[in-house]
Amino acid sequence: MKLEGQTIVITGASSGIGAEAARKVARLGGTVCLLARRADELEDVRAGIEATGGSAYAYPVDLSDTVAADAVAAQLLAEHPWIDALVNNAGRSIRRPIKESLDRVHDYERTMAINYFGAVRLTLALVPRFLQQGHGHVVISSSMSTQVPIPLFSAYLASKAALESFTRSLTAELGHDGITSTTVYFPMVRTEMSGATPIYQAMPMLSADKAANWLVKAIVDKPTRVTSLPGAMGELSMAALPGVVTKVSQPLFRRMDKSLAKRVRD
Repeated sequence: MKLEGQTIVITGASSGIGAEAARKVARLGGTVCLLARRADELEDVRAGIEATGGSAYAYPVDLSDTVAADAVAAQLLAEHPWIDALVNNAGRSIRRPIKESLDRVHDYERTMAINYFGAVRLTLALVPRFLQQGHGHVVISSSMSTQVPIPLFSAYLASKAALESFTRSLTAELGHDGITSTTVYFPMVRTEMSGATPIYQAMPMLSADKAANWLVKAIVDKPTRVTSLPGAMGELSMAALPGVVTKVSQPLFRRMDKSLAKRVRD
């Protein structure tokens, strides 16, 4: 029971990676605080964990609503005297070319509202507790697509890159006070979010169950990052030859999209 006695807060916990990770954390003995917008689905996850002997609490909240986010943070702090880790997993993705986004600044604003500002607001609310305890671990769900130049997801990837930078700064400033962090660079995962793009039905993806293992590893082992070999290689390539990698990748992604579209049609 590697997490026995620990309290773990997981956002985006009503389905997909977050729900699977919550179940796994509970099986390892952790008490899970589940945050998400959809109250009914969140309650189903909580009830399922309790039915198998785990401990879980449900907190329905829209983290893009600043008043609601502040209120749920205050509730968490009041109800749980010890919070060991926060997993910033909630997010939204928008797949849209920049040419089609020229009059859609709101796409960027609403993506940042949940992926960045919601996560930052909750993290800042828990930092005083982490400092008081002398420890606290922050995990963020990011994307392999921030490690390589990916088209069509500029709003989503900008929000994830911003959260990565905030989290690095958090550890740089407060690591000596016991606050640590892990960035998880997921490849494409088969979830409701990725399923919104029809051509991705033909793309091989990581299952939500396996992706949840990455979050569990981040919580238990606390590495600085969890990533894939392609992601790490892409990051190294971008550091060494960013211009070349960006130029070479452009036609590859265009061909990939055409190939996926053809496979879906066939």
